[in-house]
Amino acid sequence: MLTVLIGKKGTGKTKKLLELCAAATESSNGVVVFIEKDNTLTFNLSHKTRLACADEYGVFGFASLYGYIAGMCSANYDVTDVFVESTMKIGGGDLTALAAFVEKLDKLSKQVNVNVTLSVSADVSEVPAEVKAYVVEL
Repeated sequence: MLTVLIGKKGTGKTKKLLELCAAATESSNGVVVFIEKDNTLTFNLSHKTRLACADEYGVFGFASLYGYIAGMCSANYDVTDVFVESTMKIGGGDLTALAAFVEKLDKLSKQVNVNVTLSVSADVSEVPAEVKAYVVEL
């Protein structure tokens, strides 16, 4: 299942994403992964959550981010949840490319049975229609 938390800067996306991650970590019998652009949220996560820093691995662009997530899922069948903070900063900021990324990621999440939650800084009126099916607005 894919979920997109969307809202302008300062609407509480990061707080909500951290709450969802904490709940998933507590209830999961597998691995919960939290991907962020840099290491700013290190101390906000449980030690049980696998923190992955996109910058450390040279992940930039939606194609690269998709490969990063797919690689994690293929390397570890115990991954149950993936949370991505600052999706637009990592992906490059193109809303049209976001739509293609979301559709591809939705297929992957269903194929490998992993819950994926993305945090997107944008107004819901700005995103393409393909993305709106996955949106939870803050």
